[in-house]
Amino acid sequence: MDYYDILLDFAEEIGYNLSMSGAETFRVEDSIHRILSTYGIQAEVFAIPNNLTISIRTEDGKTATRMKRVGFHGTDLDAVERYNSLSRRICAEKPDPQIAMEWLKETNEARVNYKTPAYLLGSFFAAAGFAVFFGGTLLDAFCGGICGICIGLTELFLKKFKTNQFFRTIACAFIMTIIALFTGAIGLADNADMAISGTLMILVPGLVFTNAMRDIIFGDTNSGVNRLVQVFLVAAAIALGTGVGWSLSNKIFVVVEYSSPISYNWLIQCIACFISCIGFSYIFNIQGPGKLLCALGAFLSWAVYCLCAHFYNNELVCYFVSTLTAASYAEIMARIRKYPAISYLVISIFPLIPGFGIYTATNYLVVGDMSGFANQSKFTLAIAGVIAVGILTVSTFVRLWNEWKNHKKAIIA
Repeated sequence: MDYYDILLDFAEEIGYNLSMSGAETFRVEDSIHRILSTYGIQAEVFAIPNNLTISIRTEDGKTATRMKRVGFHGTDLDAVERYNSLSRRICAEKPDPQIAMEWLKETNEARVNYKTPAYLLGSFFAAAGFAVFFGGTLLDAFCGGICGICIGLTELFLKKFKTNQFFRTIACAFIMTIIALFTGAIGLADNADMAISGTLMILVPGLVFTNAMRDIIFGDTNSGVNRLVQVFLVAAAIALGTGVGWSLSNKIFVVVEYSSPISYNWLIQCIACFISCIGFSYIFNIQGPGKLLCALGAFLSWAVYCLCAHFYNNELVCYFVSTLTAASYAEIMARIRKYPAISYLVISIFPLIPGFGIYTATNYLVVGDMSGFANQSKFTLAIAGVIAVGILTVSTFVRLWNEWKNHKKAIIA
């Protein structure tokens, strides 16, 4: 059983590390299937966001199973790329299991993460860029960046105590709202609403939402629904933290009435989006030139949105076309650079994620305007649905294309 034990341990560790890094369910299961199939072993793999189970049958008819709980984890897209590359290498070279374990150890040791200053700088640019993107001034961007740093510090502090994500999100939204409204009250921010809107994007569960859509697309309904529940819980936490912060601020100091957002031209919006998404690349630990390429996808997707809006006066159609662009860009870049598509997709669709809609709906709820809350919530959910359909369309086309190519190769062989 030593041979099978080593292979099972190796496959389990690969799957576990992919899950802990934020990989999609289908990637975790597919990687394990491919590795074990390379060694002539058929496996049953079941993965959900908090559990991984692998079962195989040995040559003598015995069954061997591994089960591992996937606990507290964040997002590390560089690690997803490294473990995905290792899986490809194993399948291509089929090394001795002991050597494969050595390669896994080397991969673990080679992992890199940005230092705290770089992470906080990324948080600053992520919030500042989106503050301008939503119509804020440079002062609003600066205040939003400060709020972004505060969120980063709060996240790092609470993660040390392994605080659950729901509570962390409430705490971050609460602190961010009070700081942003205070900067507006003392005149440091021209429009604190824009600073809050930009900073909120750091808390919006973009990767979880994207993975949920991709899980459902690939038939992993349990995982997809599980992740969607996480999305709704995080959205509720943002609403709760922002609402409590707003109410408390009203009691401590006078919250200033703000003017309407500035309507920037498409190029300024795209540049602000590009800068912000470079910041998100640091937050998600994307290393090397991939940062610029991911941010370029966001620039492209919003440019397409603006172009579509110029010719067609329907926001949902514009969101759909832009999502098609972002998803297609992610699939193309993934094949050119041999990187997981999720790294490009999650950054490319960030300008489309309705973070400002979540904040606006929360605002209506805080002031008691239930009609406005209902209308804004409906529109926000409609955007989320359109994004999901756009991702589904491209992913389905790519999957059908791959199936057709594999079928054609099998016929020729």
